[in-house]
Amino acid sequence: MRRLIVEEPFAPLALWCRRLALFALFVAGISVALAKSGLVDPLSGLVVLASALSIALLAVLFGFLSFVSIWRLGRRGIGIALGGLAMAFLLLSFPIFMLAQAIRLPMQNDASTDLIDPPSFSRSSAALSARAGHVPGELPQEWREAQRRIWPDLQPIVVDLDMQETWALVQATVTALNWRVIERQAPGGRQGQARIEAIDHTFLFHFPDDITIRLRPAAGQTRIDMRSASRFGEHDFGMNAKRIRKFSTELQAQLDAK
Repeated sequence: MRRLIVEEPFAPLALWCRRLALFALFVAGISVALAKSGLVDPLSGLVVLASALSIALLAVLFGFLSFVSIWRLGRRGIGIALGGLAMAFLLLSFPIFMLAQAIRLPMQNDASTDLIDPPSFSRSSAALSARAGHVPGELPQEWREAQRRIWPDLQPIVVDLDMQETWALVQATVTALNWRVIERQAPGGRQGQARIEAIDHTFLFHFPDDITIRLRPAAGQTRIDMRSASRFGEHDFGMNAKRIRKFSTELQAQLDAK
């Protein structure tokens, strides 16, 4: 005689946990894709990401509630719930990391290799137009002190090249980094200084950050100072310091290739 084997049904909350987690990942991917493509502005993309994170939190809630149902009613779905939780926590790891950075690093959105006389940003019509009228202000004294404490490695770069050679080197570095140059001031004038103004964008949401690089002659050498400032937000999560280090590393690579 055949016996009918009745399998326990899946816990509905476990199924919803996985569905919501998958949907949250899809929405997050769409938000990043739209922002990077320029179809929406970065702030709009961030709002869409916030929606995805809210869905991920709901998936986490459903996942833990499903454990109660599975434990009490003996239903199936533990693997489905764990898979949904893994996807939700993968997505939530981004804001958790950013929160940790916000706690660990000072609240500032500007960094410079010269904290005594930070390079200023151009106010020419071309530069203002490229930056949508935005001009980073003076570097507050408390930010300078925080940078000295947190990022003591951000120092002026001195190379054993004359101004013309260094000017070519810096331009090659900026080109290699794919920064958009908005203004160039070749070496000249009474002090023989030079300057490059550029714009870079953050990786995920394409937020514009403003860059100015100043070159000064110094007895057979050239001193290079760089300043990087975020256009949006009061906290850069260390991105401007990272950009200065990236410039220094690429500059050294260009110098080694000469």
